[in-house]
Amino acid sequence: MSSSLLLNLDKTLFQALSPPLFSISNARIFLPCRRSGVGVVGFKPRASRDGFEAEALPESKTKKKSRSNGGSSKKIIFFGSAPPPLSEERGGGAGNGSGKPAPEGSSWVFLRRAFKRALAVLSNLPLAIGEMFFIAALMALGTVIDQGEAPDYYFQKYPEENPVLGFITWRWVLALGFDHMFTSPVFLGMLILLAASLMACTYTTQIPIVKVARRWSFMQSAETIRKMNFADSLPRASIQDLGIILMGSGYEVFLKGPSLYAFKGMAGRFAPIGVHLAMLLIMTGGTLSAAGSFKGSVTVPQGLNFVIGDVMNPNGFLSFPSESFNTEVHVNRFYMDYYDSGEVSQFYTDLSLFSLDGKELLRKTIRVNDPLRYGGITIYQTDWSFSALQITKNGEGPFNLAMAPLQLNGDKKLFGTILPTGDPDSPNVKGISMLARDLQSIVLYDQEGKFAGVRRPSSKLPIEIDGTRIVIEDAIGSTGLDLKTDPGVPVVYAGFGALMLTTCMSYFSHSQIWALQDGTTVTVGGKTNRAKLEFQDELNRLLDKVPELVAVDQNSNG
Repeated sequence: MSSSLLLNLDKTLFQALSPPLFSISNARIFLPCRRSGVGVVGFKPRASRDGFEAEALPESKTKKKSRSNGGSSKKIIFFGSAPPPLSEERGGGAGNGSGKPAPEGSSWVFLRRAFKRALAVLSNLPLAIGEMFFIAALMALGTVIDQGEAPDYYFQKYPEENPVLGFITWRWVLALGFDHMFTSPVFLGMLILLAASLMACTYTTQIPIVKVARRWSFMQSAETIRKMNFADSLPRASIQDLGIILMGSGYEVFLKGPSLYAFKGMAGRFAPIGVHLAMLLIMTGGTLSAAGSFKGSVTVPQGLNFVIGDVMNPNGFLSFPSESFNTEVHVNRFYMDYYDSGEVSQFYTDLSLFSLDGKELLRKTIRVNDPLRYGGITIYQTDWSFSALQITKNGEGPFNLAMAPLQLNGDKKLFGTILPTGDPDSPNVKGISMLARDLQSIVLYDQEGKFAGVRRPSSKLPIEIDGTRIVIEDAIGSTGLDLKTDPGVPVVYAGFGALMLTTCMSYFSHSQIWALQDGTTVTVGGKTNRAKLEFQDELNRLLDKVPELVAVDQNSNG
């Protein structure tokens, strides 16, 4: 009559139960045993599977009792140190379970066949590679063709009389939407086609591979195991010992009677699916950025304000304004820092955001590379200008003289204004000219165009020119702001993060091991999807650790 034997070795629990199916995990090991006819078997560590010669301990002259199944007597394996605990697999069967196929209706046969054919075409690898190359070519073309210009610009740059590359004219550019490449029907259509190919490949190839990899099965033929990429035999070993050693090396181990199945590295099988999902996220985010964003730019003098919605322009058919567009932006102050050479080093804008009822929502001083973000809207400091020069004339004023930008060769700025000194209604108006490259110094010229002097707005020093006493009170600058909403940015970041993670996961090897106990011989075989040499070396090291069984006489006192 069977019973249960409980052994506690280094706080590791071994419980004997009668069912023949076992699972080695992180809990317990359950081994069948009987009170009658139980023999203790000693073991020695297996130094080398090739050069070890067993040394049997003295046996009793009493014959071992035969078991009803014709095998050897029941054995209890003792380990020198406590192995990780093992647990019984409650599920039963050689797999994760199987569902019943849904019944097929005759009305769905044609649609199913068409769907399968479409999946077969879309999941074709050369097609997907061609789609990616075509998208890359469109992106390169989008960097060559200036984007977002007026039609007249393309009429002049791509005339029909002299086509670029012999065939590119303004008709091609405007008809195909290449003036807005990343929202053009051609580009978005290729993104949709590539996304369909990725999903088809995931559905038809990657998901089935994962399902097969997750299905644990046992082999009942030692000959089948010997035909694997790596196979070996342990002449005097226990399959339970092998299972514990494999589990200690990170394998998930399952035992059923004389059969063992173990695997590890399942994450490597999920990696291709993760890569496909990451690419879909990146394409989705890019589409949202191209077709669902708003952009705008504005130059605002110090002390004035504007409403965000008045300067924002939609980029595509997915652009929808939000409540933040009703926010009013007030420019409290604009100022600049300078190098010792006098060149502008940085410019700043003190901004306040107000709701329509006049409540201040946020205040921040922005600068280049330090924008303001509010409600999904980002306000960048991108440029500056000279708005007006505030002066007093002969003690009267102050007056604001508008500064106009002047044409210069190169990227340096120059602004100018004039203070009339004669009759403003005269056809030959003369005046005092004032020029400035920045907000820190003003150069003045008399009516004849001769240099008169330089004044800083902060000095408040008067200067007399042609009988007119002038004091420069202040230089009023204008801030150049770019506003942008981009709902695709967090999606793109998430996609690239997932792509890096799943790419690293793809380097994990999915290794599988099968073993079969035949008397005292254990036949072991395994395979892996990558790093095959490392897998063979690892399995050799693990098999060398399996203890070799040495028979002991049941009546021995030692």
